[in-house]
This record gives sequence, C-alpha cells and structure tokens, in this order.
Amino acid sequence: MKHLMGEGWHLRPAGGATGEAYVAEQGEQKIFIKRNSSPFLAVLSAEGIVPKLLWTKRLESGDVITAQRWVNGRELKSFDMNSSRIGRLLGKIHRSKELLDMFKRLGNEPLTPDRLLEDLVDKANHLGVNESVVEDAFVWLRNHIQDIHVDDYVVCHSDVNHNNWIVSEDGSLYLIDWDGANVADPALDLSALLYLYVPRNEWEAWLDSYGCSLTPELIKRMNWYMVAQSIESVLYHREKRQLVELNKWNTILTDVLTKVNVRISE
Repeated sequence: MKHLMGEGWHLRPAGGATGEAYVAEQGEQKIFIKRNSSPFLAVLSAEGIVPKLLWTKRLESGDVITAQRWVNGRELKSFDMNSSRIGRLLGKIHRSKELLDMFKRLGNEPLTPDRLLEDLVDKANHLGVNESVVEDAFVWLRNHIQDIHVDDYVVCHSDVNHNNWIVSEDGSLYLIDWDGANVADPALDLSALLYLYVPRNEWEAWLDSYGCSLTPELIKRMNWYMVAQSIESVLYHREKRQLVELNKWNTILTDVLTKVNVRISE
C-alpha cells in the first residue's frame, strides 16, 4: 500500500472490521485510503453523501484502492439520530435514481423479503440456533411475509448505526461505510433507525423530514424488517461469540416481538 502513495507519506490503520482502511498523512495533508470500497463510491461522492473521492487506482491483483478527502469531525451519538437532517439525507439517498441505476448495472439482485428470510434461516441452521425467541420470530416472519411486498425498491445502506454517520467541522453530514448496501424496501433502513433511535411519538415528524407519511402499511413493513434485522444481529454476535452484544440483541428482539403482539415461548 505504501508504494502507491509515493515518498513522504505515512500510513496507519484506520480501524474498522475489515482492516482494509488506512489514514495517509504527509505534513498537513491527510486522506482516507481503502481497499475494495463500494463500487459506487463515485456516485456517493458526487451527490455529497460521502466525503469527496480524490482518486481510484486498480492494482494488478484486481484490487481497487480509493482515496477520499479526510473529514475532521465526529461520529454521531445515539441522541443525534432523531434530527431532521438525518431524515432529509436518508430520503435523498433512497430517492437517488443515479445510485439505483449504478447498483442495477453492477448486476446485484434485490434483497427481497423471501431472500432475506431464507438467508436468515440458513444461517441459524448452520449455527445450530434453536432458542425459542428466534424460533418464534421466524414463525412470525413467515406468517406476515405476504403483507410486506412493495414494487419500488431503493438503494439501502443496510447499517444505519449512529457510528456510520459523521458530521464535519463545517457542519456537513455524511453516511459512510457502504460495503453492505442493498437494493431493498426502504423500510429496511427506516425500521432500524426509527426503532433504535427515535421515540415513537416523534416518528411522524421524523418521517415528514424524510419525505413520507407514517401509514399502517409502512408500520407493517418496518415491524417485519426490524424483527428480521434483530435476528440477523443475534446470529452475527452469536457467531462472533460477543456475549454482551448478543444479550443486547436478544433483548431487542424480545421487545420488538412483544410490540408486534408475539407471545414468547417458554
């Protein structure tokens, strides 16, 4: 990686789960380097959704290295997430035809409810997970899957955790880390953001800034996707043996099932 930067640049790991991100510094200059970032980073940059893309280089190995402008700022905290600015940016992302066209050109298949449920069941079987709360959740998902199909899919970030939102010193807002993006029902993003961060009595106002209304149909879809994503998080932390996070997501899953009137088996 160092030979790509030339003389005088110093690289250090930027952290993250993949270990493929670096901070490159030379004097006052500072840029963010990543290996095999999202293939539609250029579109995200052009629309101001991520920090500006500076250059892209393809290596002989086939790996692609990208460099972005370094942003001095901070990650958002949980209490920041009910801001109308978050709603406006997520609405802009979901309505972006450029992002959707780029994603389709890459040949990615939409993440339909059936495909999501099938993937979750396969992973649970692979891990040997048979806890009653997960089994009850799967039963509920199967029983309600016919209620949540939509015709208009959008590009979803798929991990709208507060740590992936950055506000710069000049006040610009960005949503970063697009490696897990999908074409899916917008309720995939909306459910996690609203359930985890926005008080229920503020959902209507938040969705107004996003650009839609809180309808019974949307609530059904968000319920379904929140149950599915809670299972996904339980399985992820179970596989990683991260017990604190596993217990947290087991509690979240139980709470969500209670809200949708599921009686948890003993």
